[in-house]
Amino acid sequence: MTAILDHERAEAEQLKKHEEVKAALKQSTFQPEQPGPKAETKDKFWFGGYLILLLGFAAIYYLASWALFRLSPGTIQVLQKLARAGALVVLILSLAKASEVYLIGRIDDAASRFNLKRIQRLIVVLALAFILISLLFANWYTAVVSLGLISLILGFALQTPITSFIGWIYLLVRAPYRVGDRIKIGDATGDVIDVSYLDTTLWEFGGHYISTDHPTGRIIKFPNSDVLKTAVYNYTWPVFPYVWNEIKFNVAYESDLEFLSKTMQEVVEAEVGESMMERIRVYRQLLSQTPVDQLEVREHPAVLFRVSENTWLEAIVRYLVHPKAAGRVKTRLIKKLLERLTKAPDRVLFPKANAR
Repeated sequence: MTAILDHERAEAEQLKKHEEVKAALKQSTFQPEQPGPKAETKDKFWFGGYLILLLGFAAIYYLASWALFRLSPGTIQVLQKLARAGALVVLILSLAKASEVYLIGRIDDAASRFNLKRIQRLIVVLALAFILISLLFANWYTAVVSLGLISLILGFALQTPITSFIGWIYLLVRAPYRVGDRIKIGDATGDVIDVSYLDTTLWEFGGHYISTDHPTGRIIKFPNSDVLKTAVYNYTWPVFPYVWNEIKFNVAYESDLEFLSKTMQEVVEAEVGESMMERIRVYRQLLSQTPVDQLEVREHPAVLFRVSENTWLEAIVRYLVHPKAAGRVKTRLIKKLLERLTKAPDRVLFPKANAR
């Protein structure tokens, strides 16, 4: 017994090293992309293109002042200004590309890479906008003042998008959900497939058209501002990525409840699998470091009985399952439970067809 507990603690310690689990524990899975030869060739092509453009702008800057071309002073000034701006744009884009390949691209966690790329692109867009504005005005002071005035005007005109942008920052900082999580917010339920600056996209499951936890084929978009005013239900919390599920049967009071309870528990344990139950025991070690009462998290299925509103008893088996496999597991369990229980009609008395 001591050896088993030591093994579970060791597994829990290994699990704690995962970045998403560390972040979740601090508050209360994607596989890393492996760059291939094609990606490396594409990166070299981009860097080569940036270098050619940079040399081209440098050549324009110096050749514009040559007496050979006999350009007017005003034209020379404009060409040199455009060349400086173009070179600066190319330099920003090349630095962004280098950061994406050699810094962000080497982060193992896919969700962190996704968020950092979003932030980097925003910074690049703001820098390019500032360069564009500086070209339209005579000096930097005027450009800064103009940018401030434009921001003030847009702030009044675009209050909802700005609130959504603040919601995006909240998502980055607090991470109530990330790409790949299964969530429910308001009336929307689904898997997060994209988190942009202004809205979030879900791949809907369940919904009004089907009764099981299966994708409907529709996508749902909602503004990020919703996370600031609506409760978010995350079904795939990294510290404990399981949910409780139940299967309920109506049986007569004269049924053999001990046999019924034992049979239902055996069927569910065989289907859920010992490996999942071991995994749950490991997660209980992590839950001990949170406000959650880990003693209430049972790794074995539980069977309970409840008096129904009609003249039958409700036999309920409750078990833990990963939310993205809940529908498939429940379907298999119902078939296997009925197969086992109907073999003992004298001990398990189901409602007859004319008594339902």
